[in-house]
Amino acid sequence: MKEIVYTQKQLPEIADRLIELAPTKILCFYGEMGSGKTTLIKALVKTLGAGEIANSPTFGIVNEYHKATGELLGYHFDFYRLNSEAEALDLGLEDYLQSDIWTFMEWPEKIASLLPEDTVDIYLEVVDDQTRKLRI
Repeated sequence: MKEIVYTQKQLPEIADRLIELAPTKILCFYGEMGSGKTTLIKALVKTLGAGEIANSPTFGIVNEYHKATGELLGYHFDFYRLNSEAEALDLGLEDYLQSDIWTFMEWPEKIASLLPEDTVDIYLEVVDDQTRKLRI
């Protein structure tokens, strides 16, 4: 497991590094509220060439991102408000996970039994107001 301590200014570098380290395109982000999951996903989406700014899909559960060319870049799930794994299945989660598209998941512990084995687990922790620690 690799551990990285970083500040918000270092996010572009951290995003580059995570993309290099990730053996698959399915990334699961674990951490308490305010630990920087959405902020890190925004940096990843930008680094990967999204034509729009990433936002947390808290109310819609899933956001879709596209490259500036219009090509599909990836999906961003926020499972915080899910009441059951059945709700994720109703969204068509299995279809999303079978595509070869970047998939970023916040609160994946809510759907633990549905996660494929080849996910990249990223654990975020607050060090102080400016600093975060991640383990991949």
